[in-house]
Amino acid sequence: MLDALARAVHAGEPVVMVTVISTSRSVPRRAGSKMLVQVDGSTIGSIGGGEMEARVVRAALGAMTDGQPRHEQYDLVDAAGGDPGVCGGSVALYLEPYMPPPTVYVIGCGHVGRAVVDLAHWLGFRVVAVDDRPELATAEALPLADAVICGSIEAAIEREPITTQTSVVLVTRNVAVDLQILPVVLSSPASYVGAMGSARRWSTTRQQLLMAGVSNAEADRVSTPIGVEIHAETPEEIAVSIMAEVVARRRGAS
Repeated sequence: MLDALARAVHAGEPVVMVTVISTSRSVPRRAGSKMLVQVDGSTIGSIGGGEMEARVVRAALGAMTDGQPRHEQYDLVDAAGGDPGVCGGSVALYLEPYMPPPTVYVIGCGHVGRAVVDLAHWLGFRVVAVDDRPELATAEALPLADAVICGSIEAAIEREPITTQTSVVLVTRNVAVDLQILPVVLSSPASYVGAMGSARRWSTTRQQLLMAGVSNAEADRVSTPIGVEIHAETPEEIAVSIMAEVVARRRGAS
């Protein structure tokens, strides 16, 4: 089980370790029993099986969503009254999520992109920088990025997959580039997608995305103009605006 936990952490996949921390009277498993819940709901090990285990899996998937540990307490006495069993005892469990580090995917490595990379790194994010211009997408130009990829968005995702823990920041040079990137990004499980540009630029982009087959619901996922309004002017100030919005979305702010 610990090997499976280590593999998931290494692969950047969220998992939850469930531990029985106390019991009373008759229960299927005693304190110290463990079960690992994976992102698809599959399990390794058991904390007792049956309806109780099914409820614990649902709770574990919830813990993967918010990244917060939690305690669960179950009485196993009255199934007709809603208890998940009739063994006669009770069990307390601790659910500990192991989450991949949150990632900021910066697409566009111009002045603003470089400032976002630096600030995101300072804030503790894992940073992936992507650009199709070889003179910009270099480790020398972006020393604080964890990964620098020069090429298409498809090549970037193949190397650095976008997950539910990924915030995508598009600070590209024009609409044509956005039209290449957004359909791919919007088909991903990214938790946030923001695009830099004026309202007029987004109106043009959105119209062409819809004509290309992107749904209204997918287009609605894009936050634009990107960032919170602080009247930013310099690349560094714009980066503060962008990362403030990224953090706010991760923390559940509206």
